[in-house]
Amino acid sequence: MQYHQVVKGRFLRRPNRFIAHVETEDGLQICHVKNTGRCRELLVPGAAVYLEKAANSARKTAYDLIAVEKGALLINMDAQAPNRVFQEWAAQGHFLPDLKSIQPEYHYGESRLDFALTTEAGLHLVEVKGVTLEENGVVRFPDAPTERGVKHIHELQRAVREGMGAPLFFVIQMHGVDRFSPNDATHPAFGAALREAAAWGVQVYAYDCLVTPDSLTIHQPVPVVL
Repeated sequence: MQYHQVVKGRFLRRPNRFIAHVETEDGLQICHVKNTGRCRELLVPGAAVYLEKAANSARKTAYDLIAVEKGALLINMDAQAPNRVFQEWAAQGHFLPDLKSIQPEYHYGESRLDFALTTEAGLHLVEVKGVTLEENGVVRFPDAPTERGVKHIHELQRAVREGMGAPLFFVIQMHGVDRFSPNDATHPAFGAALREAAAWGVQVYAYDCLVTPDSLTIHQPVPVVL
């Protein structure tokens, strides 16, 4: 996945979920934050960040904030990126080798799941989650309570009971981490739902990514510890 017209800046402040003030060589930029999560451990004053120039010149914000440096890690924090990069990666046959089709935003039950993948074996409903929260080599999801995420897990569990494949795929938007675990401290219900679903046969995957200021590529699996 590629970005275009990327510039580096210094994060100053985030007055609300959608806006960040960033200092660049060309002066102060009012940027759109492509992640409505808390990201408190990422967006700290003085942090080096990367901005992509918006294609629409008439927009109120000329740039999107897409990545941030956290110590030695470069973390992509674009909330739209995990689905895009997963679809590119899966379409190349890296996830299910006998893939016949990919349908985004598939309605199932009372939810809209991210993808329906069709193979010779049948239908696989896939939910994709992006992970940006890291501490001492451990990455966790979610970084804030997500009832919607719990609902999606229940739908995947139902799909397994109905004989479908139902993977839950965590895209870790950084490289060089040790393992993935649910964030029980932030949302115990999510972790409980994930463990129950895994026991029923929902396949839980976590893959890290190679990240540059202007690209994101799914790289390799990371151990999942439930």
